Amino acid sequence: MSRVAIASINLRSLKHNLSVAKKAAPGSKVLAVIKANAYGHGLLEVAESLVEADAFAVAHFEEAIALRKKFPEKRIVLLQGYADEIELTFILSQFVQPVIHAPFQIDMLENFAAKNPFEKFSVWLKVDTGMHRLGVSIDEFNECWTRLNAIQGLQGNVNVMSHFANADVIHHSSNEQQSQLFEKITTSLNCEKSLVNSAGLLSRNQNHYQWVRPGIMLYGVCPFEDETATEYNLRPVMSFSSRIIAINKVMKGQAIGYGSCWEAPDDINVAVIGVGYGDGYPRHIGENTPVLINGERFPVVGRVSMDMICVNIGEKISHQVGDEVLLWGDGLPVEEIAEKASTIAYELLCQVTARVKFIYHDSEQV
Repeated sequence: MSRVAIASINLRSLKHNLSVAKKAAPGSKVLAVIKANAYGHGLLEVAESLVEADAFAVAHFEEAIALRKKFPEKRIVLLQGYADEIELTFILSQFVQPVIHAPFQIDMLENFAAKNPFEKFSVWLKVDTGMHRLGVSIDEFNECWTRLNAIQGLQGNVNVMSHFANADVIHHSSNEQQSQLFEKITTSLNCEKSLVNSAGLLSRNQNHYQWVRPGIMLYGVCPFEDETATEYNLRPVMSFSSRIIAINKVMKGQAIGYGSCWEAPDDINVAVIGVGYGDGYPRHIGENTPVLINGERFPVVGRVSMDMICVNIGEKISHQVGDEVLLWGDGLPVEEIAEKASTIAYELLCQVTARVKFIYHDSEQV
């Protein structure tokens, strides 16, 4: 059987979400975060639709190189910087802007510049204001800033960024603490700054600075718990769907699927859908996780298999083999499915696998 699981990517919605980001931060430039294969949506296809962003950000070296080949003039930021001299050499040759998050990277850059002086180059110095993941410490910051600005070609081209740990919880006390700390250590610096991701962009106007870094909001997902994307005028970009491949009559008391963990409460019809965890549909979902068939909600029953899920479509057959089944997307928010799977929308979007057929289009949502 040919692939029936499809990820339909609405490029018009992607562009719309970028416009929402721009309107929310009109005085800032947009560093569009398209790491992790554009959150599972397709790196180069997404980049082409986000070309109006001022720059692209990715996490890994290989993604930066792929973007550079496609966009020879675009500003590209490498969020995890470089790990060795080979990567550094290639990054410099491709004019990719690395994020410096540790003193060892400055050591490497100083050694490289001493042997291979360059005329002009830009980097981002990341400071840890409370995330405690990547970034130089507050105590290291001034020395790192001074060392970078002493390198020929970098004077005036060292930018500064940090990252909120709890921006998705709007009133979390650490947000203001990190904001004040970032302002304190950078207020006297003549450089471009960036602090906010999607959540901060939408909730902390005072922290927009010269650059904002929208990520998940570009793909139509709300960055806040207990709120919806539509409240922020965001449109879902991916619609993940499949089709009914069989309809079976199941009698009361009969069990369905591996482990026989779900028994039919009555005589029902069960639709078998051609999608499973091998396609990226989450294996661990809660009871009554919905799918949409012809606009009507039905619950997934039994365990998710590698290639199939089963859906209780009730006592009367009102659907047929071949009907489309929406797993998440326009009409069924991915955030709802993520909650049922005890995870976040980011993970579901990123884990759609290569055997799913991706279709890109530029049409209005119905």
